[in-house]
Amino acid sequence: MATNSSFRDRDVPPPFALIAVQIMFGTWPILGKIALRSMSSISLVGFRICGAAIIFTLLQRKLNVLGQLPRRVVAWIVLSSLLGVVLNQLLFVKGLSLTTAINATLLTTTIPVFTLAVSIALGHDRASLRHILGIALAAAGVIYLVDPLRASFSTQTTLGNILIVINSLSYGAYIAVSRDLFRRYGALNVITWIFLIGAVLTLPIAGYAWGADALGSVSNMMWLTVAYIILVPTVGAYYLNSWAVTRVPPSIVAIYIYLQPLMAFGLAPLVLGESWNSRTLVACVLIFAGVAAVTVGSRSRAVEEVSEHPDALAH
Repeated sequence: MATNSSFRDRDVPPPFALIAVQIMFGTWPILGKIALRSMSSISLVGFRICGAAIIFTLLQRKLNVLGQLPRRVVAWIVLSSLLGVVLNQLLFVKGLSLTTAINATLLTTTIPVFTLAVSIALGHDRASLRHILGIALAAAGVIYLVDPLRASFSTQTTLGNILIVINSLSYGAYIAVSRDLFRRYGALNVITWIFLIGAVLTLPIAGYAWGADALGSVSNMMWLTVAYIILVPTVGAYYLNSWAVTRVPPSIVAIYIYLQPLMAFGLAPLVLGESWNSRTLVACVLIFAGVAAVTVGSRSRAVEEVSEHPDALAH
């Protein structure tokens, strides 16, 4: 995997780096909710994808030309961009605008489970009893949290939760289908291509949204929030995570995903005034148990695929 060589000679323990990465990732839904107060979800998606594409291109000085690759490879890169950037971002941010940051962060924790399910469907992994149990537990937690029949859940929140679940499935599929691309062409090359294609595909609808939104009235503090979203939980976290995953086993990397919902549980009430209840906690236990069954001590290729994608949990 391609890594940021500037980290290699620094005496930074990998666990500290992984914790820092999850803190970066965990702040994205919180600040995303704040940014959505001043602009539409499509506008925010456009800024994040286009901004990250520009920065990744500037950082990757030896980017190979897509036209030099076989058409079949280019087709897989385009599909990866659709699943991992375009659909992922549009679904996640729209879902985030309708539900709580706590729910959004908790539901995205299921990405390793969705990745395993897709990996089994593609024949990359075999379905063991442990895997089936993990998928079932996580699915039960998701259904319990979303539960559209509960009167205490508004229609808006339910729709937002459903969009986050579809987003996690889309991202799990992206991780599974892009596995060979990352290993063959290098993580930084592939992620730059994916964001560039995503920017081209997103720009038309993002441009329309930018024109429709009253962006002239957006405060400087809000623009700093958008810049943070682009630089820290997108580009910065990617580089730090890509260094850390070369030094610890994949199963250990996957465990750190648990820090994201814990951060949301702590920060969302303080920053956004959100609250969690017994339903959230029960769903959290079920989802955590399912993800643990899939990731802890697992030798599945799906777990390796999740850990080898530095962007896998950044959303």
